[in-house]
Amino acid sequence: MTDFLRLAEDIAREAGDMILAKRPTMSEEVETKSSPTDVVTTLDKASEELIRERILAARPDDRILGEEGGEEPGESDVRWVVDPIDGTVNFLYGLPDWAVSIAVEVGGRAVAGVVNVPARGEVYTASLGGGAWLGGERLRCNTGVPLAQALVATGFGYSAARRVVQGQVVAEVLPRVRDIRRGGSCAIDMCSLAAGRVDAYYERGVNQWDFAAAGLVATESGATLGGLRGRPVSPEFALCAAPGLFEELHDLLVALDADRAP
Repeated sequence: MTDFLRLAEDIAREAGDMILAKRPTMSEEVETKSSPTDVVTTLDKASEELIRERILAARPDDRILGEEGGEEPGESDVRWVVDPIDGTVNFLYGLPDWAVSIAVEVGGRAVAGVVNVPARGEVYTASLGGGAWLGGERLRCNTGVPLAQALVATGFGYSAARRVVQGQVVAEVLPRVRDIRRGGSCAIDMCSLAAGRVDAYYERGVNQWDFAAAGLVATESGATLGGLRGRPVSPEFALCAAPGLFEELHDLLVALDADRAP
């Protein structure tokens, strides 16, 4: 796991440095994916290409799942899960909360994860059983926080119909918590939870590449990560908080039917 983590961190740092050096402006080429608000820049693609090249140069038999390039087959039971820029809209607008996220799975379980936030000069790392770290500081999520005093991070999907539901849910959550934060990056929200900057996080519609690395950072900081109604974390729902708060927020979200269609 040490070798996996070292390689993932080296690659995430290189990709982050490349992105900063070549950062686009609003006038440069931007494409859309699932909706007009779901954007991808040329540097999303360039970052993923660099990451794939570095992984395969070091470990040619491994599999890779990337947001932009999809699944690349391999012969080993090791899979790399890559988000070349998580928080692309933030990146496009010059906001600092975007990240390069790389996780390593063995047999379907995350064993190493790196989330590089280049604009803030922060690199979060975690290994299975080895803790979560920000630089030389070991991370511990906030514990003993009741729902009414919790600072809760969340996010919204790209579909207008889904946003209607998410807006209704957050309107019911807001009076029951300390406050809501919407940062624009699932990976950074989960790492912020690990660092004690927020107390909880929930969102519907995040993908494996969004939470694979940051989810390990969060759980290694002591947080619980899962879905609703006993299900595992998935694109259907992601909920993360310290034990106790996790259950409180979970029960509220279930009562609000937060994972209902669309």
